[in-house]
Amino acid sequence: MGRYVYFFAKGKADGSAKMRDLLGGKGANLAEMANLGISVPPGFTITTEVCTYYIEKGKYPEGLEEEIKKNLKRLEEETGKKFGDADNPLLVSVRSGARISMPGMMDTVLNLGLNDTTVNGLIKQTGNERFAYDAYRRLIQMFGNVVMGIEGEKFEELIEREKEAKNVKNDIDLTAEDLKKLVQSFKEVVKKEKKEEFPQDVFKQLRMAINAVFASWNNRRAINYRKIHKIPDDWGTAVNVQAMVFGNMGNDSGTGVGFTRNPATGEKKIYGEYLVNAQGEDVVAGIRTPQPLSQLKEDMPKVYQELLEVTQRLEKHYRDVQDFEFTIEKGRLYLLQTRTGKRTAQAAVKIACDMVKEGLITKEEALMRVEPGQLNQLLHRRIDPEAKVNILAKGLPASPGAATGKIVFSADRAVELAKDGEKVILVRRETSPEDIHGMAVAQGILTARGGMTSHAAVVARGMGKCCVAGCEAIRVEEKERKFTVNGRVFKEGDFITLDGSTGRVIEGKVPMLEPKLSGDFEMLMRWADEVRTLGVRANADTPKDARMARQMGAEGIGLCRTEHMFFGEDRLPFVQKMIMAKNKEEREEALEKLEPMQRGDFKEILREMEGLPVIIRLLDPPLHEFLPNYENLLVEINTLRLMKKGDEKEIAEKERILERVLALREMNPMLGHRGCRLGITFPEVYNMQAKAVFEAAAELVQEGIKVYPEIMIPLVATQRELSILREEIEGIAQKVMEEKKVKFEYKIGTMIELPRAALCADKIAEVADFFSFGTNDLTQTTFGFSRDDAEGKFIPLYLERKILKDDPFQVLDQEGVGELVRIGTERGRKANKDLEIGICGEHGGEPSSVKFCHRVKMNYVSCSPYRVPIARLAAAQARLEEKKEQG
Repeated sequence: MGRYVYFFAKGKADGSAKMRDLLGGKGANLAEMANLGISVPPGFTITTEVCTYYIEKGKYPEGLEEEIKKNLKRLEEETGKKFGDADNPLLVSVRSGARISMPGMMDTVLNLGLNDTTVNGLIKQTGNERFAYDAYRRLIQMFGNVVMGIEGEKFEELIEREKEAKNVKNDIDLTAEDLKKLVQSFKEVVKKEKKEEFPQDVFKQLRMAINAVFASWNNRRAINYRKIHKIPDDWGTAVNVQAMVFGNMGNDSGTGVGFTRNPATGEKKIYGEYLVNAQGEDVVAGIRTPQPLSQLKEDMPKVYQELLEVTQRLEKHYRDVQDFEFTIEKGRLYLLQTRTGKRTAQAAVKIACDMVKEGLITKEEALMRVEPGQLNQLLHRRIDPEAKVNILAKGLPASPGAATGKIVFSADRAVELAKDGEKVILVRRETSPEDIHGMAVAQGILTARGGMTSHAAVVARGMGKCCVAGCEAIRVEEKERKFTVNGRVFKEGDFITLDGSTGRVIEGKVPMLEPKLSGDFEMLMRWADEVRTLGVRANADTPKDARMARQMGAEGIGLCRTEHMFFGEDRLPFVQKMIMAKNKEEREEALEKLEPMQRGDFKEILREMEGLPVIIRLLDPPLHEFLPNYENLLVEINTLRLMKKGDEKEIAEKERILERVLALREMNPMLGHRGCRLGITFPEVYNMQAKAVFEAAAELVQEGIKVYPEIMIPLVATQRELSILREEIEGIAQKVMEEKKVKFEYKIGTMIELPRAALCADKIAEVADFFSFGTNDLTQTTFGFSRDDAEGKFIPLYLERKILKDDPFQVLDQEGVGELVRIGTERGRKANKDLEIGICGEHGGEPSSVKFCHRVKMNYVSCSPYRVPIARLAAAQARLEEKKEQG
């Protein structure tokens, strides 16, 4: 390690925006703004390398203290003030700044450098005793909480008590004398709680604050945030020490946050909020409800105009939407930070398309600006406008979409209920970063306080959660687990609905409508389709699914699971009859009844996908899945026997079923008598299904409809399994074409879901037209995990202890399972150059897995219909990344 500290001031800076990894996002952008000549309060950044060193070794590198003192001296020269001086004191803020924005997750301390002596110097400097004591009480409160670990409520209670005593509503109504009393009370709290005085040594304050900010990289909320957003733990945060500027010096001062465009809709219009006579944390903490920036135009027109010009300049410079913080000190504007603005998917798509139209970015850059996973948000439901609703209250529409769920009042309770499969709405006075784990599992978030840029709003938008903020009509009593609105009480467990697009809070459950996609979305998808080389299909088992898949831009069906059709009420009796059959004749008799039903299913799906390929997987699960549960049957039989008038015929029939269930029971059904093993032992089952597929295809060809059926044999481990079944199926296809006097194209292939199949892919490819990697089962068989058990019992712990980087059932394990996929693809193609290769596990809609599929040169990915747009965009990004690497 060499240099640890980098200085910045208007017109000069040691760093730049390119040094984000070292200086963190905030420090790098402060340096960049300083270099652009924008008014930023001067300061210095301690690098992320110091954080990682401190966390690893529990101490700082040698020479850091000297560098901090040297840069503090530069800061004193720049401001003309002196740190700790009795007459002209320099006050500083200490803030975190990771390379990727983590809003509110780490700690900040303001007004450092105040003590019993310097507070008088601040009064001399400003001529404002009230302001000086307000700054001092804020320091003790923030320092006590953040640095010394005292509960914030201990200080808040004293403020509330003082306001009640003085009969005032807001903090700003407290006088200098009131604040002086609070300073004394706060110091007493520190002494009582920590058995030590609030530090009067300003250098000790600075050291302790820097330690606290570095340590906050590993606080619970920051760790949870990193886990949710997949941010590496070893990045660390930088620390920014900056001269204080004050927005709480009177009515010509203020503080605010904003975006260069609307982060919820993407509208090209400055958007944000501010408070007159306030410090920065008052806006983002949501303690006072702020004013929209349009009001600043009325209050301080010159400052508003300057803010408009500076922020537009920043947007053009960074060529992206900026999220900025500013302070106005006695009519003078300062920018405290700028960063790329987090936005909803709707806004991301609109902004990307608009910026292409404005000539700011290229189409390729627009495609890289939208996170594929974010597109999920565009598919949010909305409240049916025809529905009759009872509106309880209206707040701010902080994050779009609609959500219904049971009310909960704590993040921990939200997690608890979500684990049991309950849908919940998290209701809080205001959220804080500690609530991140509850927000992640909630369907929506409702807060009584805070604005459109409060913690709840920013985090909800980033997660794609519906959020209504600043709903002041509701009175939340978190300890009592209830809220009151217009005299009515709602308790934990009651249902409410949120409309994040309008801010409405609605009683009970409400009918929802599925979303429709915008013109900008269609444009972005067209650009993606022009760029990508990887095909995208959908997993669809019904005509309705197939219709949705086409609407979402699928280029065929990559997996149609026939077993889902067997569970229909009209079919299950025949399926059970087929399973209970004593011989082949009885089995065929039951299958004859099923065949026209299957043919009808296939015909409608093939019709919906006219002109596109449809892969139909023959029966895969073990037969016992279609019979009643063994334990339940035992209970039923015993209950009937205990009844004196139990029907003997009914008992006999149930005992016959029980006998069959027992015969079919397996120790490990996932690796048992299923898939192609069923097709070989009971060929009549697969023959019926193949006949149904081909007759459906033939009837559609007779109607003039182009169809491309592809039959998939599941769970193949050897070449011989596939060649036996292929021969049977080809014979059936030939017979149907002769009988119906039509011709149609078809393919026969297999799902590669066993490690042996991947390793022997060259041999299997000789008798296959296509491979489809079933990565759900391939993950189970490669890891030796049973998915149902692993995900509930130990995968969460494996993720927490970093044994696994991601849940392998959600994100493809590229190192192990991915290696088998790569081997299977390469060996298969070597043996059969025309082999079509795809993937049909849910990994087919997960962006990083899609990019892997592009790299191993698959023909297509297949995923659920609603994930098709995600896969289309991820495939385009994979191609653009490849082009970039190729230069």
